[in-house]
Amino acid sequence: MKLSPREAEGYFSRPDADKTGLLIYGADAMRVALKRQQVLAALLGANAEEEMRLTRLLGSDLRGDPALLLDAVKAVGFFPGSRAVFVEDTTDTAAPAILAALEDWVAGDAQIIVTAGQLKASSKIRKAFESHRSTYAVGIYDDPPSRAEVERILSEAGLQNIPRDSMAAIAELATGISPGDFTQTIEKLSLYKRGDISELTIEDVEACAPRSTEAALDHVLNVVADGRAGEIGPLIRRLQSQGTNAVSLCIGATRHFRTLYACASDPGGAAQGIGKLRPPVYGKRRDRILRQAQGWGAPKLQTALTVLTDTDLSLRSAGQTAPAMALVERAMIRLAMLARTR
Repeated sequence: MKLSPREAEGYFSRPDADKTGLLIYGADAMRVALKRQQVLAALLGANAEEEMRLTRLLGSDLRGDPALLLDAVKAVGFFPGSRAVFVEDTTDTAAPAILAALEDWVAGDAQIIVTAGQLKASSKIRKAFESHRSTYAVGIYDDPPSRAEVERILSEAGLQNIPRDSMAAIAELATGISPGDFTQTIEKLSLYKRGDISELTIEDVEACAPRSTEAALDHVLNVVADGRAGEIGPLIRRLQSQGTNAVSLCIGATRHFRTLYACASDPGGAAQGIGKLRPPVYGKRRDRILRQAQGWGAPKLQTALTVLTDTDLSLRSAGQTAPAMALVERAMIRLAMLARTR
């Protein structure tokens, strides 16, 4: 049986111990692994490995010894409770062993949990789990986590007393980083707030969020928008040493100044325009964008976007011979000088 993403989230939290098995597949190995960890914890509890109620096998091992899986499924445990056999990194080379185990499974046997990479619809393993009356198949895709999924992760981490703005900031963070990084960030946030019963603030979230190249890029753009021309050169060289190229920097600057222009050009003013941004912005970032949009004004922001467009065209020109990063640095200094004019 095939589960939809919404159905799958509920099943991962409350798996049926009487089912024959579950297939979790997807291109992102981290996303698949996190779901596998969730379902095994819910199915078996915290001490399954110590009590020998969980057996781990590699999909590649089943090709040379097809009976290995069935033997593990039929093995009798010493401790009471649900049992499972987890088969990792499975491909269709393991299909004969998996299909045989599904066919011979009876009530009381260990449940079969299989993970795999991206599987085509014609995959024998996928077709077997989707067509079997007592198994489930779930495809994991690169979609941002749902609100319910974010709330589950926060609850498992013991985080409470989260106001609306902070929850929105966490949801925005979840869409911008990998699932593994997001889970680690929430664990870090849980430790950061340990013993603190006050509300979780946006500043708390920002303090625990990963420091990435994107954050460094945001810092450069804020320096430019604030008119601090003297700080631009060292910051750009630091970005260049981290692997940021000139085109990416120009695109990021254009995106930032378009955001400012969208706020400043709103008929109701920048304060009203910032409320229309999607995705919405909160906390210190919102205050900074509003201040910059009001300080620049729509006419100067139009000029800034013209400078950035010309720079982008120069970078992409086949006849361009000047160093690309030098062109971008010169454009950024021009914008910073423009910010200081009245």
